[in-house]
Amino acid sequence: MSPKEQKSEVDLFVVGGGINGCGIARDAAGRGLSVALAEMNDLASATSSASTKLFHGGLRYLEFFEVRLVREALKERETLLRAMPHISWPMRFVLPYHKDMRFEGNTPTSKILSLVMPWMRGRRPAWLIRFGLFLYDHLGGRKI
Repeated sequence: MSPKEQKSEVDLFVVGGGINGCGIARDAAGRGLSVALAEMNDLASATSSASTKLFHGGLRYLEFFEVRLVREALKERETLLRAMPHISWPMRFVLPYHKDMRFEGNTPTSKILSLVMPWMRGRRPAWLIRFGLFLYDHLGGRKI
């Protein structure tokens, strides 16, 4: 398109072609807005390119009882998996566990555990981790 043919006005101008900028531009375009995106280098050439490229539902937030946030993140993950099957797919992970592993002690979950099970001292019982993973698997209405 020649400079003469280009629109001089857009509904949304996004600065930065990382994961957030591209996601915002894609979402806005999908809603019918005219969008322009500016990136200094190539798309995903900086911060986004150095990341693991994993999108997840925020398993860690369950320890802070942020159930709504986890549910929203899992729904968004499902949307991304459905919208981009050519570049996104579910992966299996092995979560290591040993009875003597220590976890962060400042979360609401760890504070409750220290009151109810003081002998655990910063450790998470296997049943609690299984329960958290069960919640995580079922909160977002996973289909894929």
